[in-house]
Amino acid sequence: MQTMRTVYLNGEYVSESEATVSIFDRGFLFADGVYEVTTVVDGKLIGFDGHCERLKRSLGELHMKVEINRDELLDIHRELIRRNGIDQGMIYLQVTRGNPGDRDFAFPPEDTPPTMVLFTQHKQVVDTAIEKEGLKVVSVDDLRWGRRDIKTVQLLYPSLAKMEAKAKGADDAWMVQDGFVTEGTSNNAYIVKDGKIVTRNLSNDILHGITRKSVLTCAELLQMDVEERPFTLEEAYVADEAFATSASGFTNPIIEIDGHTIGNGKPGPVGDRLRALYLEENMKAAL
Repeated sequence: MQTMRTVYLNGEYVSESEATVSIFDRGFLFADGVYEVTTVVDGKLIGFDGHCERLKRSLGELHMKVEINRDELLDIHRELIRRNGIDQGMIYLQVTRGNPGDRDFAFPPEDTPPTMVLFTQHKQVVDTAIEKEGLKVVSVDDLRWGRRDIKTVQLLYPSLAKMEAKAKGADDAWMVQDGFVTEGTSNNAYIVKDGKIVTRNLSNDILHGITRKSVLTCAELLQMDVEERPFTLEEAYVADEAFATSASGFTNPIIEIDGHTIGNGKPGPVGDRLRALYLEENMKAAL
């Protein structure tokens, strides 16, 4: 039987069974909130500062006047790791515009207290079956709103896309807009052709991945050729290699897209090298 977790809710550490949020919370009624997920390896946080800075950016883009103290937030993360005995896994953080006491499309007064929730998830993130076997993906139309650079809790369409992929016997979906791949349901997308890594350039069309930034830095350290631009499905079908990056997946190999085998159908050397260096470099800086 799973042990009851300790979670953080609005300044208090409580049992998950005791953690409650109002039905009038705007996160519940309007998906008016943002989130971050930080990965834990060997009890340490990977990329914490990057996630903290992106959280601040997301809050600012939604005009949510929430003060984020980096050191206090780090202490909360570490305390949750300690209380829940997390060696490998993730810490989920969500901030909403809070509970105005009723439902109204207009924002509540600025002094409305925000809702902040953090909880842990045990999950093996190192030495996984996925990194050895790879993933199969299918393409779907990208029907999300136009500000995908903000990490909001509006995740219904990615969930629908994930379920469509599973119904087709795949593991995930890559979303396509105007003929070009944007990203996966919860990850950034890459292809490799003739030694060159291609991934979509940063814009409002994709999430500015913390892992993406770190992996591209690793590619630079390895003197790999990187081209940041949109790529088509047709390019992906004939790629030598493909992979996706995310906080909990690091670099996950893609071995099939829409039934097209990528490369030799096995995880490729570029993604493998990037994953190894990513872990090496980020463990040095883990908190």
